[in-house]
Order: sequence, then C-alpha cells, then structure tokens
Amino acid sequence: MNETIAAIGVVLAAFFLFIIFAFYQNYKNKQLRKLRVRKGYGKLPEREYDLTEYESISHYFRQKEKSKDIIDDITWNDLDMDSIFIMMNHTWSTIGESSLYNLLRRPEYSQETLAERERLIQYFQNHEKEREKISQLCAEIGKTGQYSIFDYIYNLKDVETEKPWKHYLNLCLLILALGSIFIQPQIGILALIIMISASMGTYYGAKKKIEPYVTSCNCLLNMLKFSEKLGKLSIPELERYFSVLRESRKQFGSFKRKTYFFVTGSAVSGGPETIIIEYANYVFHLDLIQFPGIVQELKKHISDFEKMTDTIGLLESMIAIASFRTMMLDYTVPVLKESKKGYLKAENIYHPMITEPVKNSITAKRGVLLTGSNASGKSTFLKTVAVNAILAQTIHTCMADQYESCFFRIYSSMALRDDLMGQESYYIVEIKSLKRILDQLGEDKPLLCFVDEVLRGTNTVERIAASSQILKSMASDHVICFAATHDVELTHLLQEEYDNYHFQEEVKENDILFNYRLYPGRATSRNAIKLLGIIGYDKNIIQDAEKAAERFLETGEWKLESNNQK
Repeated sequence: MNETIAAIGVVLAAFFLFIIFAFYQNYKNKQLRKLRVRKGYGKLPEREYDLTEYESISHYFRQKEKSKDIIDDITWNDLDMDSIFIMMNHTWSTIGESSLYNLLRRPEYSQETLAERERLIQYFQNHEKEREKISQLCAEIGKTGQYSIFDYIYNLKDVETEKPWKHYLNLCLLILALGSIFIQPQIGILALIIMISASMGTYYGAKKKIEPYVTSCNCLLNMLKFSEKLGKLSIPELERYFSVLRESRKQFGSFKRKTYFFVTGSAVSGGPETIIIEYANYVFHLDLIQFPGIVQELKKHISDFEKMTDTIGLLESMIAIASFRTMMLDYTVPVLKESKKGYLKAENIYHPMITEPVKNSITAKRGVLLTGSNASGKSTFLKTVAVNAILAQTIHTCMADQYESCFFRIYSSMALRDDLMGQESYYIVEIKSLKRILDQLGEDKPLLCFVDEVLRGTNTVERIAASSQILKSMASDHVICFAATHDVELTHLLQEEYDNYHFQEEVKENDILFNYRLYPGRATSRNAIKLLGIIGYDKNIIQDAEKAAERFLETGEWKLESNNQK
C-alpha cells in the first residue's frame, strides 16, 4: 500500500514538474521574443533567405486581384527592389512580410490612404510600448519559411470535397458492432474486429488526399488566436483596426471546434491526447467527417480571412517602416499632388542601399537626358530617382531632404539581358521592354519612366535614328522620361524636348576620379580612350584610336590605321 502511494506521489511530482517546466519554457520564449523585437528595431535585418523561401513571400501579392497600376516584374528587377524589400523587412510574421512585399509592388494614388499610413508610421515611431506589444504578438505567429500561408488557405478554399456519407456509414456500423457485443458477445467481438480492420484499411487512402490541408487549418487557427489577442488590446489610436479583427474573428467562432479532430490528430508532436485522437481517427474517421465542413466554413468566410490578413499585414508593415526610418536617419516625407502634368523635384536625393552616398538634386518638368562616361553615376542616378518614386507612393518615405511630385505610374527598361530560354536576342528583349512603356502613354495618370542606354543592342546609325524617335514620342506633358545614353547626338536632336544633365570624371596621371555629381548640360569630355592607357593598353592602340576619333569628328568618316604601318 505504501509502495503504491509512493509511486503515485512520484508520478504526480513528475507531472507537476513537467507543468512547471512547460510554463517556464513558455515564459522564457516570450522573454526571448521580447528581447529580439526590442533589439531588432531600427537595425538592419540579419535574416538570410534561400530562393524558395523568398519566392513564397511574393505569393500573397500574386494571389490578390491584379491591377495595371503595379510595379511590374521588369521594373522590380531593374531596380533590384528585392534588396530594398529585404533591407526594410523588419517584420516578424509571414503575414507582415507578405503584406510589406505586396505594398511595395502597388503604388498608391490616394492622398487619404497615404495620410493614414503616415499616421500609423508616426504612431509606431513615437509609442514604443504599443509597438513592441504588437510586434511580439506577430512573432508568436512566426514565419512559415518555404511555405506560403496564403497558398495553403486558398488551396483549402478551392479543394473539391465529397459528402462524408461513407464515413458516417462506417461510424454507424462500428457502433452497431460495438452494441452487438452486449447481445451476442462472440459474434459482436468478431464483427467489431472486422469493422475496425476495414475502417483502418480505408482510412489511409482517404487521409492521404487531405493531409496537405492540415497545415492550412493550423495557419488559420494561429491567425485567429493572434487576432483574438490583438483585438483585446486597448489602444484608441488603433481601435478601428482592432474592431475589424474582432468582427472578422467572430465569423470563425466555431472553427476551432470544427477542426479539433482534423488538426489535433495530425499533430507532428503532442501529448497523450494527440495519440488518443489519432487512433480514434483511424477507427472512427472523425477527421474525415470534419473535413468537408472545414472547407465550407472557409469558403463561407474567406472575405473575413482576407480582412484579418489585410489588417494584421498593414499594422505590421507600418511598424516595419517606422523601424526602417529609424535605421535610415536621413529621410523625408514626400509631398504628392494630383496633377495631369508630370512634375518631380528632389533635393539631396540618394539611394538607400549606398552606405556613403553622394546626394544630388534635380527638378524635372519634362524629360531628362543623362550623359557621361561609364561608371560615372548615370545608372545609379536613374535607379535612385526610380526607387524613391516608388517609396514615395508606397511607404510614404523618401531618401532625400525634400521630395515633391505628382502621382506617377512607374516603369523602367534598364537591366535587360538575352532571353536564352525564349531564344530572343538582347535587341528583341529590349524593344519589347520599351514597347510595354510606349503602350502606357495613352493612359490618364502621369507616367514616370527610366531607360538606360536606349537600343544599345543594335548598330550606331539605327540606334540613334530609332531611339531619338522613341524618346521624342515620350515627350509630353504627362510623361517624364529619364534616359541615360552615350550618344551625345541625342542631346542635340532632342534638345527641344529634353533637359540635358551629365556626370563627369577627372583623369589625373594614372588614375581616374569620379565625384558622382550631377551637372546641367551635356557631357563634353571624352575619356574612354584615356582609360585604356590607365588600364595598361599598348600605346600604339591608344594613339591610333585617338587619331581615328579625331579624323571622324573632322570628316565624318572612319579610317583605321594598321599598328604595323609606322
């Protein structure tokens, strides 16, 4: 008797120790999340991504309704916006980072919407306690890595289900077999064994079809838990968002109960409860019975799921931008105006990815032609203006002392390459890229476009002839085109339509110095041949190249001398 009592005491003591340990681990995890959130604010994110994981972040953007007023893939890649996104991804949940990515791909044209974003950003900049609390709750959701929560949810919504009458029939036959034990024990036990064997035999095939959707339900349950916690916070400035979460959460009031057997029985790890439910599912098909109802529940309330996603995503994205502003220090809130005419003014604008940038200023009321030698800063300046134009209409933040413009649709044609898979040359890829910009000229909203080295994929004569006409067609009141070129001829042909600016360099002894400053007017220096000498090319090559260039400028004809004829 005493031994039994002692054994029970040991078991109870072990149980209580386990409970205490579980509470301690939970407390420790919360403190760790709190510390990570506090230390991460205003710092460059240190997270690394693999290709599959990063690709999953874009799925929310691609799932949402398409619009012509997005940053298309060519422009996004031209400007290396993936790096910009990673730099400002101070989010802690899958919902937050997916929403931030989506926000950067969709320029906003509403003063009211941008004003509300600005209000939220400033609130989170100035209210550390509330900001950290929301971020900690977002961290509880966590990130799903290579798997997109939105793929899971939308896949679950779209799955075709069968009525579970077979599983109800199986359940009824099992109950009858169990009941027959009390009437004819031997026959009843045999019938029960046969039914259990048959039930388990048919279970695995049916379960395999719906197994992928367990993660969908888990993701949604985590969202509902988060929404419930966030909705309980008392922050008057954010009440309109918490109210949306509470109302949307109510629509899924019975979802946890309806998914209990389906989710709990499929848990990768768990206690005795999980094991018991798992075996109950094998025999009674309780999770298979629940599954059609789960799908119908989600189909019925998919709009409420989207409301929760949009609300949570917006709040966390604005916290991320508040952190980004703290990290960047030198930024400005843009002044954006409704206008049918293109207009852009930037004072001391710089690129957020450059650690020690040279800042430049420009005012553009019509197209801009940039000239200058290679590596002088033309492409970087194009990207600087383009990136800040996107940031102005998305996160309401620019890397400049002052930024003013109208609302623009933004396109670029810059970092192109041969399409080997599609068997298209650089020139074909280039003219297709330019054509998509030309197709936007007739739209109502002003257009801001960026072109680096127009038609570089063809010969000089046809390049100048065609590019001058293409750029001229882009010269209108509602279009501002920034174009970089080595063809100084274009600066003369288009001087009535475009303003000329240039970057310059200084060659000193055996070195070339770039100051990356923007100057008005066209480039006049010719240092490409001098650079050959700095690199160490043979003097004969350099001298003959200089003579050929001078002869062409005098006569308009090319004539090459052989290096051997000296």
